Amino acid sequence: MYLERIERSETMLPRKWDVRSPLEKGERWYVVRSLPRQEARAEFQLLRQRFPVFFPRATKTVRHARKLRMVKGAVFPTYMFVVLDVERDRWRSVNGTGGVASLIMQGDTPQPVPVGVVENLLDLVDEEGMVRLDRNLREGQTVRVVAGVFANAIGVLERLDANGRVRVLLDIMNGKVPAHLDRLALEAA
Repeated sequence: MYLERIERSETMLPRKWDVRSPLEKGERWYVVRSLPRQEARAEFQLLRQRFPVFFPRATKTVRHARKLRMVKGAVFPTYMFVVLDVERDRWRSVNGTGGVASLIMQGDTPQPVPVGVVENLLDLVDEEGMVRLDRNLREGQTVRVVAGVFANAIGVLERLDANGRVRVLLDIMNGKVPAHLDRLALEAA
């Protein structure tokens, strides 16, 4: 129900509210914590107040009663991002929004997200609005580890999961060594 309203409301938002458009001077991304299982409500209510919101969602595999099914769920349950200019916007109204628990604060003011974090997440969003942590990677592909203790090691991507974890067979120690890594630690070789 809320998702349908959000889709309708997104089409009614002016162009300047597109979360992919560059931020204006003074604007920053901030983290909003929603009440449990009320992310969609919080997102809808913030959009109604004309706050640009990014609620990262991804397709995940859920196992229940020995069955696997694909569901759309939050990348960060109960957390979403909102664009604010703390000097211009009435940011305190965010805390009183239905479905919102609070903004993440630093003292008496909201704490901004480090520059580039949300922008990198937005780069991973596909045509359907889902965050794709496996973008540009596929099973059987040769990959290079770019971070961590195995940095610069080459291997073959054996398995991807929806939570951003991968299994790689690394070419080290004169053989294939399996390693479980974070998807962000890899690049195509």
